[in-house]
Amino acid sequence: MNHERIHTAQQREMLFVFFYLVYVIEWLVRLPMKGNAYRNISFEREAYANQRNPDYLKSRPLYAWRWYMRHPGRKK
Repeated sequence: MNHERIHTAQQREMLFVFFYLVYVIEWLVRLPMKGNAYRNISFEREAYANQRNPDYLKSRPLYAWRWYMRHPGRKK
């Protein structure tokens, strides 16, 4: 459930439409790369990395998913 709440926060800060646009573009870019394209999308990486932290959304900075985009393959 927290995983989906993180996605909702991401969607709100990107006005929903831009979230889906960036999501699809990033998936398409990662599709030919090694590994699972879905799990390597920055939005998913942020959500999976923090889904077990019930307080994450209280301290989450705006556009936190950008860190995961700039640091592919690394955990925060």
